[in-house]
Order: sequence, then structure tokens, then C-alpha cells
Amino acid sequence: MTWTSDELARVGRAEELRVASYRPDGTLRPYVTIWAVRAGDDLYVRSAYGADNGWFRRATASGSGRIQAGGVERDVTFTSAEPGAQAEIDEAYHRKYDRYGPAIVGSVTGPQAPAVTLRLLPTAA
Repeated sequence: MTWTSDELARVGRAEELRVASYRPDGTLRPYVTIWAVRAGDDLYVRSAYGADNGWFRRATASGSGRIQAGGVERDVTFTSAEPGAQAEIDEAYHRKYDRYGPAIVGSVTGPQAPAVTLRLLPTAA
């Protein structure tokens, strides 16, 4: 599955994204509001508070979840980002969120960010 151009545009423009992971029994955990960016034809999220952040731990353990942003609601698979994409992802975060200041944007960019970056892949509707 791939994102449609409309989904990429709508989610990419959304200020925030709501993400929830699936529990082992198939039920959805509560949504958490985070930042997300579009880099090329992919969507990415990062944990601002490191790998121990609850939503990030649950997403990586589950491997699947659901997102809501910009009027788009889709099931997704959480995967690692390609190492070569990290600079483009950093740039996308700066472009979209720099107005919030360097301390805040610095929590999702820089050398610590690749370890807490997830690529969102749409799954069948």
C-alpha cells in the first residue's frame, strides 16, 4: 500500500497527528497527539522524549496502529526510516515547526532523532 497524493498532502499539512497502537487483543489504545511530517512520499513521526516515551514503546512493540490527521484516518504499520532519509526528515521538521523555537524542535531533530523515528505505512482500508 502507498499513500495517495491527497492523503500525503492532507496529513503533511496537518499541524498535529493523533496516533494509537493496537493491543495484542486487536483493540486500539487511546490516541496520543504528536507532530508528524511529510518527507517525499512518506510520512514520519518522532518521539520527542526518547525511546522510553509510552506511545513510542507501544507503537514499536505493536508494529501497527491507526492515525488521524487532516481529515485522514488510516490503519498504519510502524517501520524504521531509511538511514539516508534522516536529513530530509530533520529538514521537514524544521520547515514545519521551527516557529515553536529551537528547544522544542531540537527535541525531534538532530543526532538522537534517528533512533526514535517511525515511518508510517498505510495498510489496507
